[in-house]
Amino acid sequence: MFSKYFNDNVLLSKKQIISIILLIIVISGIFGWLYEFIFYYFNSGMKVFYMRGGNFLPWINIYAYGAFLILFLTCKVRKHPLQVFLISVISTGILEYLSGYILYGKLGWIRCWDYNQEILNFGNINGYVCLRSVLVFGFSGLLLMYVIIPILIKLVNSKYLNVIFIISIVFCSLVLFDEIYNLIFTSLFNLPSAPSIYKTLGFKYLYFK
Repeated sequence: MFSKYFNDNVLLSKKQIISIILLIIVISGIFGWLYEFIFYYFNSGMKVFYMRGGNFLPWINIYAYGAFLILFLTCKVRKHPLQVFLISVISTGILEYLSGYILYGKLGWIRCWDYNQEILNFGNINGYVCLRSVLVFGFSGLLLMYVIIPILIKLVNSKYLNVIFIISIVFCSLVLFDEIYNLIFTSLFNLPSAPSIYKTLGFKYLYFK
């Protein structure tokens, strides 16, 4: 199975492809949440755990976008880890910079991160991107392409495909509904957002200016 993955001979059904796509959405968003949760603990001097993201569930959307960008751009060069790494670094760096610049620099909505205020921020550009962040994303691209996706391919080729398909739909539906609720429903219907509820429970959030 793994040799076929590297030799461009993997043939998957629609159900298998959908399962993999949905699981990548869930796994990459959770991975990003865990990374930021741990990083900002060290950034605070190992004194405070900060909640990250704006959802009830531990999931951050930009990491799912980044995962699909890496998958789309590196799928055909997956035999060459160095190319995968470099493409992951460059593409996610551009995604991160544009996301930060548009959301805050142009629209003035919210600043979700500011590398000027963080440790290990060498080479940061306007606080939107830095060397540490793109290197992490580069290694994450290797993890995605050479560990996560081969494992998912093996899972969907097992006899438990129907179970995996249902699980992937349920999990992905939960995180996407959570995302839609906090991005749209809270504004349209004046409902309490996940951060506001968590803050009343004593959870701490980071704010950047």
